[in-house]
Amino acid sequence: MKKALIIGGGFAGCATAHQLALLGGWDVTLVELAPFLGAGVRTRWYGGHPYTFGPRHFLTRDERLFDFLNKYVPLRRLDHLFLTYVEQDQQFYNFPIHYDDIGRMPDREQVLSELDGLPEEARATNLEDFWIQSVGKTLYEKFAKHYNQKMWLVDDNREIDANIPDWTSKGSLLYRGEQKNFHDSISAYPYSPNGYDEYFAIATAETRVLLGTKIEQFDIPNKTVRINGQDQTFDVITSTIAPDILFEHCYGELRFVGLDFFPIVLPMEQCFPEDVFFLYYSGKEKFKRLVEYKKFTQHQAPTTLIGIEFPSMSGKHYTMPIEAEQSRAQRYIDEMPEGVFSIGRAGSYRYIDIDDCIAQAMDVAEKLK
Repeated sequence: MKKALIIGGGFAGCATAHQLALLGGWDVTLVELAPFLGAGVRTRWYGGHPYTFGPRHFLTRDERLFDFLNKYVPLRRLDHLFLTYVEQDQQFYNFPIHYDDIGRMPDREQVLSELDGLPEEARATNLEDFWIQSVGKTLYEKFAKHYNQKMWLVDDNREIDANIPDWTSKGSLLYRGEQKNFHDSISAYPYSPNGYDEYFAIATAETRVLLGTKIEQFDIPNKTVRINGQDQTFDVITSTIAPDILFEHCYGELRFVGLDFFPIVLPMEQCFPEDVFFLYYSGKEKFKRLVEYKKFTQHQAPTTLIGIEFPSMSGKHYTMPIEAEQSRAQRYIDEMPEGVFSIGRAGSYRYIDIDDCIAQAMDVAEKLK
């Protein structure tokens, strides 16, 4: 029987364990530094309310991935709205920016004038250019300038230069249709009060799981690691941690943004307007978003739980949309020999979601058939 090692027990790691179990013929060991599986997707409880570290609704455009997870953890489909608070206007507006909201803006004439003066198409090389060339400077400053600076902890949004479309068209960031499900995706959340936790147990039922365990040394070219003082060699390694860690940061340490998260219970059954799950704050507030968890979980209580999110350097939750950092990550990934895979948000150094993690795990299993 071939031996496989999985580094990290978040969604990508557990999904890989599950796919190898479905494939059969593998002796699988999963090593996780935390004392639990699921990482930020693990359900926590505060004030009697279930929540996750940040909203972790299942968002996908692939019906196949929805059907796969729904088979193991029944999912409730959701319809929801997003609002953004623009402090300078003292107004909440729809997000994405809706054309109809411009009429409520105190500087609407300036906004419309800027929109009229935009070229039909323009080339963008960074986030600031992309926004300004699509909706003008005023809407950029209302909705994107300060939000992205605090989200990515940068002083200048021109530093954000990865994953930017080469061309943008006039008004491409304005929305004119039905707000609900504007993203044309399936949005869902588990029915179970424990969220996705049951899936982590199902996925690792045939896996040797080492919780609270740190890998002391990596020899990736030889597929060997040191665990509890002993060197162990594997036929296959799937890593879900940052790829620079596997090579002792030989090309430099990859940049990440972390998150400080605070749950707060309020003395009311519901806080946000109906169908609004998220409130974004686009100004100079230190926090970026509020989330009302009962909208996802449908938890019944006379109180409600709000999560407040502050970008920080605590943890490695968000990969940087900066070309130099993504190129550095690719250098590490290119160093990995055949039979070593780097997946998940940190492992692939891409800002991906649960559905992508499942798809990547499926791809690993397909390559091992």
